Amino acid sequence: MRLAITYDVSDDTNRRQVYRTLERYGAWRQYSVFEVDVSKAGRVELEDELADQIDEDDGDRVRIYRLCESCLDDITDLGATPPDEQSNVI
Repeated sequence: MRLAITYDVSDDTNRRQVYRTLERYGAWRQYSVFEVDVSKAGRVELEDELADQIDEDDGDRVRIYRLCESCLDDITDLGATPPDEQSNVI
């Protein structure tokens, strides 16, 4: 399943951990936004990892959006070309 994941993490150390975790699963698209392609089990694993890396008391948030197949055809990029050197998404 394809997911768009956004995050807002206040602590630098936690933010780096979240970034590195998401980098292992998918592609950085823009500041605090990743696109990943995972199985159902992979999603559960990813959510567990992210939950351990954020501090709710600091106001940290991660938001996960599932992108359906028909949604993928309707993605539009405006402006600069998204980075793809770190892309793990096919």
